[in-house]
Amino acid sequence: MSPEGAATGVRAVVEVLAKALTDQPEAVRVIESRHKQMTLIELFVSPADIGKLIGRQGRTAAALRTLASTAGEREGKTVTLEIREGK
Repeated sequence: MSPEGAATGVRAVVEVLAKALTDQPEAVRVIESRHKQMTLIELFVSPADIGKLIGRQGRTAAALRTLASTAGEREGKTVTLEIREGK
């Protein structure tokens, strides 16, 4: 698979999971960018849903980061996930 397809696969995994976890799935936006040897996935959600994605003591956010990282490793990529408040 091409590098573009690999990053798109990670992006799709994050997007599907985020939409399933939020009350406002239409507000979910995922932006992907490459920086040197790392892929940065920025997940934007509505302010009302930010707490759901972070979870108690950050457990949900940690699980999302682990899944994104694992999906990236399968494609030979180093992935970092950041959760941000959208507008």
